[in-house]
Amino acid sequence: MARRWLFPALLAASGAAIAFHQAGTGSPVAAVVLALLFAVLAVLLSPLAFPASLAAAEAQRRSAADGAPVIYWRPGCQYCMRLRLRLGTAARRAHWVDIWRDPDGAAAVRAITGGDETVPTVVLGGEPHVNPDPGWLRGQLAR
Repeated sequence: MARRWLFPALLAASGAAIAFHQAGTGSPVAAVVLALLFAVLAVLLSPLAFPASLAAAEAQRRSAADGAPVIYWRPGCQYCMRLRLRLGTAARRAHWVDIWRDPDGAAAVRAITGGDETVPTVVLGGEPHVNPDPGWLRGQLAR
């Protein structure tokens, strides 16, 4: 649990320290701007920016029922963030599995990628796609 929040917490703490320093040197506007910038980055790189994660078994069960893709991801992954941002509201139509929270999800990714935990890994219609093009996946979700 703590590992998921380590990087966002470090970003927030760094932003606070830099903002405090800027305020101390007489730059209150720069302090506020930097604090806001670091806060936004911390939220974007945290689990809060992603739809609620499911257990791998539950995501696979739901995917079999509704045909929606299963997206395996982990917090702090820049490729996962790129995919999430490019999908926009369509991201809610997929089933997301945080591999740091679910050992079965991590095992599923390792099975797909030959032992690595490379994310994002998308399983759509039983076909795995490692780090797929966000535009392609957005098109698949629009169907």
